Amino acid sequence: IDLQPREFQLLEFLMRHANQSVTRTMLLEKVWEYHFDPQTNVIDVHISRLRAKIDKGFDKAMLQTVRGAGYRLEG
Repeated sequence: IDLQPREFQLLEFLMRHANQSVTRTMLLEKVWEYHFDPQTNVIDVHISRLRAKIDKGFDKAMLQTVRGAGYRLEG
């Protein structure tokens, strides 16, 4: 899979926390090293791009949205 550096960091973090809900705040702080900013859509954009790359060709999506909580990579 051809990933941009930030996409790789995001996937690595999600893989290290596989099958666990990861909040947007956790992603901003650990992957982007930002303090929480509720107005940013940087996570949405990167999650969308990552989903398109890792779920391509598979029947079931690996990267799930956990409503009200964040995201979970199922492995």
